[in-house]
Amino acid sequence: MKILVLGSGAREHAIVKALIRTGTKPNEITCAPGNGGISQEVNTINLDANNPEAVTAWALDAKTDLVVIGPEAPLAAGVSDALREAGIAVFGPSKAAAALEGSKAFAKDVMAAADVPTGMARKCTSIYEVEDALDEFGAPYVVKADGLAAGKGVIVTNDKTAALDHANSFLSKGMEILVEEFLDGEEVSLFFLADGTSVLPLSPAQDFKRAYDNDEGPNTGGMGAYSPLPWLPEGFVKDVQDRVALPTVRELALLGTPFVGLLYCGLIVTGKGIRVIEFNARFGDPETQVVLRRLQTPLAHLLHSAAVGHLGELPEPEFSKDVAVTVVLASEGYPVTSAPNREITGLVADSEKVEIAHAATKLEDSKLIATGGRVLSVVSTSQTFHQARVQAYNAIKDIMLEGSHYRSDIALKVDEEHNV
Repeated sequence: MKILVLGSGAREHAIVKALIRTGTKPNEITCAPGNGGISQEVNTINLDANNPEAVTAWALDAKTDLVVIGPEAPLAAGVSDALREAGIAVFGPSKAAAALEGSKAFAKDVMAAADVPTGMARKCTSIYEVEDALDEFGAPYVVKADGLAAGKGVIVTNDKTAALDHANSFLSKGMEILVEEFLDGEEVSLFFLADGTSVLPLSPAQDFKRAYDNDEGPNTGGMGAYSPLPWLPEGFVKDVQDRVALPTVRELALLGTPFVGLLYCGLIVTGKGIRVIEFNARFGDPETQVVLRRLQTPLAHLLHSAAVGHLGELPEPEFSKDVAVTVVLASEGYPVTSAPNREITGLVADSEKVEIAHAATKLEDSKLIATGGRVLSVVSTSQTFHQARVQAYNAIKDIMLEGSHYRSDIALKVDEEHNV
């Protein structure tokens, strides 16, 4: 099967690694545009992943069997629509269905119609409406940009001035704002493969959004993650499937916008039960690194079956009993400022227990260069969280990148409470 993976981050590198690990030959995979790490494993091409016409033309010329869309930008640009119109199987929802991520207000409307449990929210178009909503819900304040914001559109803070400033920064760009009630509890990321009518769950994960230890500092796109979650109650995944994923997919089908791709359910387990914080329309990063690292079922078959509407014929995917932990190495100043390009050294070679998923890297004169933001993820697997953490941190401490930083407490709590 000839597969084209669109994207350039650690999520796409994790997808490529999982495809290869579960049976796809490297020479059957092309990534556009890829990065310094991906280019060392499969063919990469300089193709604009956000250009529907260019992607479709290349896929047709290469006789591509499946296109896997990694990031949200190509979805918002309508790349999946153009591919489907050309008769190419694509794992990624249409532009209309991807509004589930692109518009928080649309997602709330879908959840209301499908009776999906979520928090109260108010849509605001002015700073005066935002301030009124903040006063209504009270602190901690939850403010979300109603649009794509590369994982940085949400702020949760007790500082009203900071909440207003955050809202104003997106209002000034023409975006609407959602102010939501604060939901207290443990967060869970749960991915579902969807083919427009059916869904199949993957394994739950938990990520770490704040930049620094003890959940301090600004929100990021994610500084680490682990999977599975031994503290979840029995039947959790089935409950989310029945109460969240299936009703959402069915409601989108009723709206004439069938969802085909990856439905990311961002959840919180509150004292009153499960609530949806947000939906994404693609694999989450860094959760993908740990979820797919444990996958044993052939990934290509799963993604293609979703793309062509045959998920209902498949059993649930199988996962290793090992745990997985990933720690993200970020460049100096992330997420507030962008560091200059700098050389990376000291990377360990992929092994059975530890692998590196590249995010913002490139090869230049045989040197590996960090190009800013979240640079890479160190992914470790073992029978216990303790050993997985030890392996991950032993590997990341040897990586040399001037000014870089990472959190030292990824999966620490679950290690202390569930080190079995």
